[in-house]
Amino acid sequence: MSEEDPSVGAEVTLRRISAQTVSDICDLSETLSEEQRNKVADNSMSIAEAHFSENARFRAIYADDAPVGFIMLHIGADHDDGIDCPGVFLWRLMIGGPFQGKGFGEKAIGLVVRDLKARGIGELYTSYGLGPASPGGFYKRLGFRETGDMYDDEVEAVLKFDK
Repeated sequence: MSEEDPSVGAEVTLRRISAQTVSDICDLSETLSEEQRNKVADNSMSIAEAHFSENARFRAIYADDAPVGFIMLHIGADHDDGIDCPGVFLWRLMIGGPFQGKGFGEKAIGLVVRDLKARGIGELYTSYGLGPASPGGFYKRLGFRETGDMYDDEVEAVLKFDK
């Protein structure tokens, strides 16, 4: 993994994962606390699941030229994937431990929202677990609101925005 420490003002981009970068992206999962690792699948598992899904789209999150995280969307409902959402679902989001609290996750969500708006889509769903290391506060700060529905033991939330 890169030894660079991206700053808060770094440019955040979403990039394809290649054979040359996949190890760095997978290694980011090792930087999470044990409680956080219980809340989000390892990036290697997410990449594998995406390859067996017709509806998953994933990218690495970079701050300047340093890999800092991973994001995966699911487009449309697919019971084989366990996703019962007719729209766009934020299936996975992880920011490596050393890079948390610097705004990279918020900027990555902003890039996704910008793309969805350009496609005429006005909402993004996600789900999250409760308890220690829950990302619920993060999502609420971004404007996600709980729908009242559950995904197994996770709370569903939606972010609505103007198309």
